[in-house]
Amino acid sequence: MSETLAVPSSPPTDRPGRRLLRHLIGMTVAMVAGMVLLDPLWRTAGTLLDFSALLARPEVAALVMATDMSIGMAVWMWHRGHPARATAEMVAAMYLPYLLLLVPFVTGLLDGDALLLGGHLLMVPAMVVVAVRHRHAHPAPPPRHRVVAALVDRWPTWLALLMTVDNWFAPVLLPPVSLLVLPLGFLVAGTVRRSWRDRGAVASQLAGLLGWSALATLAVVADDGPARWLVAGGWLAHAAWDAVHHRRDRVAPRGYTEFCGVLDVAVGLTMVVAILA
Repeated sequence: MSETLAVPSSPPTDRPGRRLLRHLIGMTVAMVAGMVLLDPLWRTAGTLLDFSALLARPEVAALVMATDMSIGMAVWMWHRGHPARATAEMVAAMYLPYLLLLVPFVTGLLDGDALLLGGHLLMVPAMVVVAVRHRHAHPAPPPRHRVVAALVDRWPTWLALLMTVDNWFAPVLLPPVSLLVLPLGFLVAGTVRRSWRDRGAVASQLAGLLGWSALATLAVVADDGPARWLVAGGWLAHAAWDAVHHRRDRVAPRGYTEFCGVLDVAVGLTMVVAILA
């Protein structure tokens, strides 16, 4: 009589603890992205509508920060297909710590720094509580209209535009050394993507590094006027470099080349505006 041996089952690949950790990491990244991307919009609106002083008040800054984090997090949760109730509770977790600390702040028991720091510290356990409450939920991305899907697919473009929106209202003249960032980004992306098995890719990126390094050197030794045009032209020229790599899907991912191309055009054009102003 043969004996059947029990084969130990392999551990599940998606344990609840890991899923919860990924969820919290995703929330944190989305919150930071919301602050980084929306802060230029607030500053631009404050300058145009003359309420910058109001935004500088600690209690207003705290609520604006909570709003930025809530928007970033809510968009991410919607994208991941989380239920509306879980999203609403997570938004409440953003505001509740600041609302609780506003009372001691108004009464003078806390200063502005303590209000902002305390809100961030209390926000962490509040997020964990909400995430644990919904840890057994299995979100499913909602069906999207073709137009919405197309807009979502263009997220690198929207990200680049958001990051440069304040440049159009307060153009910045970047130094020549900024040109070195352009080829270095592709070298890092190519290393992460393991694109260097193609000798042609290696040669083209080294040529790009030499080209933009030479342009940066010329801008350093040139007079201020020509140097500014060289830097602006270098950023705009790199947009064409991005377009070629995006079309060929070489070295860097297409998401990066799309983001980089839009960013380069925005930075280059706003520098031209600053030069002509």
